[in-house]
Amino acid sequence: MSDTLLQLLATYGAPLLALTTFASCLALPVPSSLMMLAAGAFVASGDLSASAVAGAAFAGAVAGDQLGYVAGRGGGAFIERKLASRPKRRRLYARARAYLLSHGSYGVFLTRWLFSPLGPYANLAAGAARLSWARFTLWAAAGEALWVALYVTLGQVFSHNLMIASDLITQVLGLLAALGSSFFLGRWLLKLSRQRARG
Repeated sequence: MSDTLLQLLATYGAPLLALTTFASCLALPVPSSLMMLAAGAFVASGDLSASAVAGAAFAGAVAGDQLGYVAGRGGGAFIERKLASRPKRRRLYARARAYLLSHGSYGVFLTRWLFSPLGPYANLAAGAARLSWARFTLWAAAGEALWVALYVTLGQVFSHNLMIASDLITQVLGLLAALGSSFFLGRWLLKLSRQRARG
């Protein structure tokens, strides 16, 4: 993370962190996870309040999720047309949509923290698919709470070496994602084999 961002975080603290997590949930290219790690380090040094940091990061993320959901609900067809001209974003949206269709509300939870690159697109897809707002909000908020807790806590624990914290969480989440994918693939294969046996 650049020195400029660290200086801005030290100066503006929780409001900047809220803005960063809000922007990240709208697929804007901001280093929200690294900012939460750094905020955790500032908490450890006594420069920021733990409750303010966690509350701001969570509030920003939830607000971003809500805006993405509303945008998808109100303009899903328009958004899909706009994404058609951006292959990378179109692929992410297609993956998020397929993930939500196969896993429902639990998919919303997992795309907050485990498969976070899909998160902003899952917000749009959930709105476009008319997923219940209450279910979306409940599962999205639970996932964001876990995301914030993971990164802010690791920032506190590894306050003297944030690169170790970043590498550690990347490896752990990568392992969990691989295990989760294997689990869901196994369930799908089992279901398929049972259907063939009945047929």
